[in-house]
Amino acid sequence: MSAIAGIYHLNDEPINLEHGNRMMKELEKYPADDIQTWHNDKVFLGCHAQWITPESVGEKLPYYDHERKLAITADAIIDNREELFERLQVKKERQKQITDSELILLSYYKWGEDSPKYLVGDFAFMIWDEKKQQFFGARDPSGYRTLYYTYINSRFTFCTTIEPLLSFPYIEKQLNEHYIAEFLAITGMIDTVDARMTPFKNIEQVPPFHSISVVRNKLSLRRYGAFTPSEKIKLNSDEEYVEAFQEVFQKAVNCRLRTFRGIGSQLSGGLDSGAVVGFAAKELKKQDKTLHTFSYIPPKDFVDYTHKQLMPDERPFIKKTVEYVGGISDHYYDFEGRSSYSEIDDYLDVMEMPYKFAENSFWLRGIFEKAHEKGVGILLNGDKGNSTISWGSALDYYAVLLKRLKWIQLVKELHQYSMKTGGARFRLLPHIVRKGFPIINQMTARDSEEEPPTLISPELAERTDVFSKLKEYGIDHSGWLTSQNIYEQRRIVFEDLCTWNSGSTFNSKLSLRYKLWKRDPTNDLRVVRYCFSVPEEQFVQNGLDRALIRRATENVLPEQIRLNQRVWGIQGADWLHRMVPNWNMLIEEIKELIKNKSVVGFFNEEVINSALIKSEKGPRIESMSDPDYRILMRSVIVYRLIKKYFERG
Repeated sequence: MSAIAGIYHLNDEPINLEHGNRMMKELEKYPADDIQTWHNDKVFLGCHAQWITPESVGEKLPYYDHERKLAITADAIIDNREELFERLQVKKERQKQITDSELILLSYYKWGEDSPKYLVGDFAFMIWDEKKQQFFGARDPSGYRTLYYTYINSRFTFCTTIEPLLSFPYIEKQLNEHYIAEFLAITGMIDTVDARMTPFKNIEQVPPFHSISVVRNKLSLRRYGAFTPSEKIKLNSDEEYVEAFQEVFQKAVNCRLRTFRGIGSQLSGGLDSGAVVGFAAKELKKQDKTLHTFSYIPPKDFVDYTHKQLMPDERPFIKKTVEYVGGISDHYYDFEGRSSYSEIDDYLDVMEMPYKFAENSFWLRGIFEKAHEKGVGILLNGDKGNSTISWGSALDYYAVLLKRLKWIQLVKELHQYSMKTGGARFRLLPHIVRKGFPIINQMTARDSEEEPPTLISPELAERTDVFSKLKEYGIDHSGWLTSQNIYEQRRIVFEDLCTWNSGSTFNSKLSLRYKLWKRDPTNDLRVVRYCFSVPEEQFVQNGLDRALIRRATENVLPEQIRLNQRVWGIQGADWLHRMVPNWNMLIEEIKELIKNKSVVGFFNEEVINSALIKSEKGPRIESMSDPDYRILMRSVIVYRLIKKYFERG
């Protein structure tokens, strides 16, 4: 893990080293094992290094290759090292010592601007090509490392974080209204559809799965790959699909265990994090290493109001996984005294932009802290598992069978599903019909039904024409995806929208703060491509939803976890319970926002006032999903960001 920075003057103006040193000074708030810089007349490169992998210890970054006339600074862990050793013909005696940044440099020397296509891992890097007088860099497919830049008056600057860029005298701190418009108009968890934007008008970011080139007064961004393969794979049996999955997933997990420090993993009572832990522990036992698991639990005074099928306190299921897998040191934290409200300022300091996961913010950061205290260098998770390894909604698949007139297979599946989940065999048929034929929902919808309220003011929406832009990405005036088809939504999320951008920003910057690297094998490029290439019947079969991962974890996870289709963990169910001591402060801050004429114009006052009237009576603890509470939290988060960076005086 490293923070990288650089300056390049395209107009032959000499570099002001004071500007470079000032950027590096801004990065000193983060822990570092080493800080180095490199420069010539036109170029300055810096690296604020945190050593995570064995090869990174003592690594020289920035690194200048005198033979090839290339310089690199990088924030990277490359996972397909063995493949690159072969392709790049790295001698066997060098393979253990060669750093990931050197592999990136060799890849660029061989493949040029196509080089990111050959890299698997989490990375952001910039290369100065002295012969071509060109800067070239890239960001990994999911944006797990951040890379911001400015290009003003032939001066190109970049950095892992935003605030060092604001230290330049020629970069004005201006609010980007288009960013705020998209953030407020989108009701879902995506921050913006334009992944280049930041809240700062003159500062952009390299989007995930993109490379950047700066040469001859021209800056260009290019997408270098895709998550989804062009064809489905066809194997001979169900068993072969499972074996192929186990092979690619074990490889993805093993690659993410490469550290000389401790290894940890987030662990809930479900399949995704359980699978990560199970496969990781299997490999670590061979190395005689212990896996630390970190789990969030509600506080002692939380009264469970949820449905019997939901489980806010997942300890019983987590314990089953820990005992079955073995080789685990498990840790449980309730983060007493923390709430979504108490975390806002700290998150804005870290994120440098607003965020939409407030309901879970208190425990997400808490787990980073606790992992750091345990000396963890790699913190595994299964955050993207729902869309990859544990894909497979039974009802949506049954709707496909219905539309394809596969009646016999549908009846068989419904019978097996009812046996596993309980209830009558055809109780779900009306839901399946509505999923298969969405027009029925439109015909039976009540005229009085209204679209969910959006937080953006009509004036800002009109001024930025935001909904026209969102429409291009398949998002309508409700602020969410137009398509009701779950398979189409999945494709859009991976291919058309950089939906991971905000969450990846959070992971990258908290990793930097706590000197550890959060890594997700469920979103490994090879795993994602495999899961997209598998026929849908592998994900739902014989009455099992999420069937591929359930079959693949036989003898990895206990049966109570592997085959559970009756109880679901629900994280953050206590977020309103934790907000009670802060509630009056939240209400007062909303009232302050409404009175602030320079800020309130961004928001839909009618929507905020409606949420405020309801909320003044106090939070209804059992209504954790009430959109009015979410509206208040998001309003305060955006309000504080604007006050922090853009209000004068």
